[in-house]
Amino acid sequence: MILVTGATGFVGSILARQLAQQNIPIQCLKRRVSVIPAILQPYAHLINWREADILDTPMLEDAFEGITQVYHCAAWVSFKEADKEPMISTNITGTANVVNLCLAHNARLVHVSSIAAVGQAKPGQLITEKNHLEETPANNSYAVSKLESEMEVWRGIAEGLDAVVVNPSVIIGPSAGTVGSGKIFETVRKGLKYYTRGSCGLVDVEDVACCMIALMNSDITAERYIINAENWKYKDLMETIAHCFNLKPATTEAKPWMLELAWRSASIIGALTGNDPSLDKIAARAATVEQNYDNSKIIKELGFKFKPVEESIKEVCEALRP
Repeated sequence: MILVTGATGFVGSILARQLAQQNIPIQCLKRRVSVIPAILQPYAHLINWREADILDTPMLEDAFEGITQVYHCAAWVSFKEADKEPMISTNITGTANVVNLCLAHNARLVHVSSIAAVGQAKPGQLITEKNHLEETPANNSYAVSKLESEMEVWRGIAEGLDAVVVNPSVIIGPSAGTVGSGKIFETVRKGLKYYTRGSCGLVDVEDVACCMIALMNSDITAERYIINAENWKYKDLMETIAHCFNLKPATTEAKPWMLELAWRSASIIGALTGNDPSLDKIAARAATVEQNYDNSKIIKELGFKFKPVEESIKEVCEALRP
């Protein structure tokens, strides 16, 4: 039996749908307050929903009965300073619990880490799976939480766990709505006036799920894979999204000093209004950095062909179009 954690989330729900579309019965975890995504409702006859928090060991133990394969997609994603400590604790402890139960039940694990847990390459070089993040105060708390969570998986592998780690780049797809990566599209749709000089990796959520399933069904173990379709400059990304919405793209570059001022102003406004800042320090500084990723390992070992990012962008824009 297959278990999917985080099945109500962006990646987990698409993964669960792909498995169900193959007529595979699965068991999915959800917290009591979580809502079953609409895209999974047609597959109710194949999905057994279990209410269990990855921090609740007794409930998690019950959910692991009869499980042989685990896709661990559950994670707390936040860049708010107030969430730093509880997020790090939750992501690390939750993953440790999953790893321990996989070891106890001899279950194979595919763990969703993040590109945020991969380190930087030398200037002019692509970032590969061999680049490791150094935990420093400059790193954002989400990156630290994903790094330490991934370390729990490697700890399990050292103890005999059969596992693979995936590190997706920025994941896009229509089901994201206006949160997460969907916030980029919504910001452009509302009239973005500035672009930044940095770059990032992009990948369709369907491709992430496909790679995870292919890795689970392979003989590969104790490896990590960057899941990235293409590297895009932020300027080109914003222009493409604007054109999809039939809008005039931004023509003015946001200089680093402008972004520094912007995130500080947003922080003050957020504190005064009680709302989340429209721009945080990590996002502002990352927007000017060139971050380009090497996807040759997953392509070589699985023969995987990624969906063109421009096609994915068009699908997201169509879903968000009023």
